[in-house]
Amino acid sequence: MINFEETTLSNGLRVLVHEDHTTGMAAVNLLYKVGSRDEDEKQTGFAHLFEHFMFEGSANIPEFDTPLQHAGGENNAFTSTDITNYYDILPANNIETAFWLESDRMLSLAFDEESLNTQKSVVMEEFKEHYINQPYGDVWHKMVGLAYKVHPYKWPVIGLNLQHIEQVQMQSAKDFFYKYYRPNNAVLTVAGNVKAKEIFTLAEKWFGKIPAGEPIKKNITAEPPQTESRLLEVRAKVPVNAIYKAYKMGGRKSAEYYAADLLRDILSTGDSSRLYQKLVKEQKLFSSISAYMTETIDAGLFMIEGKLSEGASMQTADKAIEEAVAQIQNKKLPEQELTKVKNKLESYLAFGEVNILNRAMNLAYFDMLGDAGAVNHEIEKYNVVTTQQIQETAQRIFSTASCNTIYYFAEN
Repeated sequence: MINFEETTLSNGLRVLVHEDHTTGMAAVNLLYKVGSRDEDEKQTGFAHLFEHFMFEGSANIPEFDTPLQHAGGENNAFTSTDITNYYDILPANNIETAFWLESDRMLSLAFDEESLNTQKSVVMEEFKEHYINQPYGDVWHKMVGLAYKVHPYKWPVIGLNLQHIEQVQMQSAKDFFYKYYRPNNAVLTVAGNVKAKEIFTLAEKWFGKIPAGEPIKKNITAEPPQTESRLLEVRAKVPVNAIYKAYKMGGRKSAEYYAADLLRDILSTGDSSRLYQKLVKEQKLFSSISAYMTETIDAGLFMIEGKLSEGASMQTADKAIEEAVAQIQNKKLPEQELTKVKNKLESYLAFGEVNILNRAMNLAYFDMLGDAGAVNHEIEKYNVVTTQQIQETAQRIFSTASCNTIYYFAEN
């Protein structure tokens, strides 16, 4: 249970506090409601670029990391399709340092031409290293482009291409920042050895005078229903053949999310999972295979991907995957099998709550979704899922018409 108190500043900043007096540390998490889906199709990669650029310093603090390190803290950040998240972990008695740093870069980020060019170069090198020069690195670019034709999920978080990052101009960067990195588009959460009233006072002191931005209206075009399967064949110098299958599914707030997450576990979590047992251990068609979900706010993807064993044909491997999911579609799984994955998931969720940073992040994420209190009811939502719902979810998600497949062939 994550108990918390909450308030909203006059400029729109949401502030949530979870007190835990068993630790001497505190986690400060600042979630901005901006991700790659908020970008223009002709200027992609902005949110991820800002993840880097925000560490270049602000008007009053030339270097972000040094003061935090002097306070005994550390920090990091990540960007997704839907959010950008920054966090600091430090001794609780030095927590004001984090408030000073985070508020100053929200108020007055230093827009220095040299710093922007430096971070553009960093991101471009990251693009080359992980997406161009790495085996299978271009898979996600190709898959989202195959699966989405209208929605901005059709480009990856790092950006559609190198040119978009290279061509970022200072004015465009400023426009993006002052639109999205405002208090009314952010959630500040604190977890650790703190007192809620004192945190609310600090929040008002450091963030209260930052002007709110214009109300953001997100007119994101919904992806139309997919009515036929799509197949893309790729040939490249990679170690082995691989197959990637993406099925359309609902977003993070959809009714099917919890059943789909359990279905993912049934298919691929652990050596006793169905895909491993049937396709790796018994049929020996794959050397490895996994399933996961994109967990996006808008309609997302249920992914199955695997590396083929030597000598296995692509068509045979693809058919084996379809047969494995069809088995769940056509026959209810045993109650014991569902109970097993629920128990594993409950342990995973409980273990995640041990870490104060996870608690701060989860509070921010669920508040962004619309109800921070829902973080305390996750296991209940999993536990009420029935074998019938698992079967119905499999029937709905694993539709041939909404399947996108990439055959990734290894060139000789």
